[in-house]
Amino acid sequence: MKIVFVLTQSLDSPSGLGRYGPLARELVKLGHQVEIIALHYAWHQLQEKQYIDAGVYINYVGQMHVRKEGPRKIYFSPIRLIWVSLLAIIRLALAIARSNAELIHLGKPQPFNVLAVKISRKGRKVYCDCDDYEAETNKFSNGWQRQIVQYFEDNIIYNVSGLTVNTKFTQQRYIQLGYPEKQIRYVPNGIERSRFISPPTVKYLRKQWSINSDAPIIIYVGTLGLLSHPVDLLLKAFQKVIQHLPKARLMLVGGGEDYDTLQKLAEYLDITDKTIFTGRIHPNKVPGYLALATISVDPVYDDLIAQARSPLKILESLAMGTPVITSDVGDRRMLLANGTCGVLVNAGDAQALANGLIELLQNEKARKGMINAALAFHKIWYWDRLVTEFSKIYY
Repeated sequence: MKIVFVLTQSLDSPSGLGRYGPLARELVKLGHQVEIIALHYAWHQLQEKQYIDAGVYINYVGQMHVRKEGPRKIYFSPIRLIWVSLLAIIRLALAIARSNAELIHLGKPQPFNVLAVKISRKGRKVYCDCDDYEAETNKFSNGWQRQIVQYFEDNIIYNVSGLTVNTKFTQQRYIQLGYPEKQIRYVPNGIERSRFISPPTVKYLRKQWSINSDAPIIIYVGTLGLLSHPVDLLLKAFQKVIQHLPKARLMLVGGGEDYDTLQKLAEYLDITDKTIFTGRIHPNKVPGYLALATISVDPVYDDLIAQARSPLKILESLAMGTPVITSDVGDRRMLLANGTCGVLVNAGDAQALANGLIELLQNEKARKGMINAALAFHKIWYWDRLVTEFSKIYY
């Protein structure tokens, strides 16, 4: 088949890394012709807007709804956003119209790509992948923006031949909205095998960040945006951890709109000398950082945002044999093999998170058991296995 994915973000975003990029490459291996039409957070600065990656034709056609500069995410003003949105819709629509794809698969039901497909579908079948609860996870400067996103997200069921989802929560949400269960395919996020086969440079990273060889390392890899990722819980928990384990270090790997806010919080908590903000790193370096870590953390509240998310940081941690501490929200218990690959603590509770970290850091035997479980269990999340289930939506 000839398939085009229409994305409102770049392929180095969490969804691009944990879903659309590897999925497209695996579909090519199955014999399909795959194209990705996408927006980018720094489109005007891209030197190469069109290229082929492992047989997938990538075509960046316009600017995303946000910009990213270094470790920071920058939002447009409402008026500027309207202009950026109109240009994005037009450019997406023109690219879709020129595509020879037989079917169209939307990556996230957002106004940009939904409207573009409505303009240029030319009678082709349309599918949609729902990997988040967009109306909850996005930051809006005005209530009307949220209402628009919610409208497109809820009403996508009237415009597509099938839905793919990455959490049980999202599957049930669309069933409750009236979409036929048989037309929904549940496939969680996954791991791209090729990104995790190179030996990690752990010793180099310890030297680079001046971390002693006997210092346990707690790591968070992901977006530094408090609306969707309560990293402040982790900072507050870490303050309690170092009272018991002063050699411990915390690494925050990533960037986002609250990068500066979290740095100020670390200063306020007086943990700056033991906390490392790496900023954004190249995706190929993530395995090395996870291998460096003693424990990986996915801090969450028990809310709609967390229930609708399939955290890539958990799966990638398991691929490197790094135990994970998170909470029993959404699909997380299942991702951790019912807790055999990590620890589940009370959601939204900094003290419970701190207790879990202290107990696991002090229990080497438990950590080794979780490491072995993770290395054995994570293989089911490789995209070369998940792609078969995902592609069933087309038949």
